[in-house]
Amino acid sequence: MLWLSWGLTVLPPVPQELIMTVQGPIVPADFGRALVHEHVMCDFIGAERTGRHRYDPDEVVRTMLPYLQEVKTRGFTGFVDATPSYIGRAPEVLRQLASLTGLHILTNTGYYGAAGDKFLPPHAFTETADQLAARWVAEWREGIDGTGIKPGFIKIGVDPGPLSDLDRKLVQAAARTHFQTGLTIACHTGEAQAALQVLEVVKSEGVDPSALIIVHADSIPDERVHWRLAEAGAWVEYDAVGAKPIDEHVRLITAMVRKGFAHRLLLSHDAGWYWVGEPDGGKSKIRPYTALPDQLVPALKTNGVDEETLEQLLVMNPQNAFTVRVRRR
Repeated sequence: MLWLSWGLTVLPPVPQELIMTVQGPIVPADFGRALVHEHVMCDFIGAERTGRHRYDPDEVVRTMLPYLQEVKTRGFTGFVDATPSYIGRAPEVLRQLASLTGLHILTNTGYYGAAGDKFLPPHAFTETADQLAARWVAEWREGIDGTGIKPGFIKIGVDPGPLSDLDRKLVQAAARTHFQTGLTIACHTGEAQAALQVLEVVKSEGVDPSALIIVHADSIPDERVHWRLAEAGAWVEYDAVGAKPIDEHVRLITAMVRKGFAHRLLLSHDAGWYWVGEPDGGKSKIRPYTALPDQLVPALKTNGVDEETLEQLLVMNPQNAFTVRVRRR
């Protein structure tokens, strides 16, 4: 590590390996026990109508603060906010919540092409993969929307079934962004054919599968696909904890562990969130981030998952998945 100075200002050292939070880089080991796919706020009105004018940041912070404090009191220190741009990504809200809670919170760059492309800006339809990648790389180098806050990963989304030309372009742009930033790619799929094709596109771009997270893998009914993804080296993310029966996740996780894939598995809730445009942020619909520590972890222990494996799933895997480094095939 190097200390840098300019005049009388002394900057702290930048870790050689780092995880990029909304408050700046941290040593990966400091990320701690982490939730890898959650949402603080979402706005589903569509790319052409969403914007900062649609919400009061202070109200969002007041509403969501108690839910994040619950995360911290349960021994979690890492929190990955997976809300993409044009669906309510709000880096400054996340930075304020990080400051108030002491959580290491990550935001993202990239575009979400699922939901029939409702959340894509007009230029996403006409620009090339390289042009889109240049936009995302700029957020890494310069910060997001003038905030100085840098993304900690790349979030994209694709529709089910065979990849459309547009979805394929988003995956290519994410792979090319990875090579220039070292940021991990988290891809919303939840469907087998799309997930496997995303994997192949990433590989064809020369990116090692260890730089790819298959989001919502617990929505893919065929567990052989989970195993195939893990065997290829991708991260398999079970992120509907609490939304599905706990016994179902116990069964999926213990099967992955028995298959020898504990080191490729990520766990979270896909929970929250403040609903922009609804009274009180749709407070009655907000899902807390507590089912994993309060229900899943005890159930896993009851079913024979030991502390070392839990440490792998909740600490080591998130740390490895979100460490910034270029991963070439």
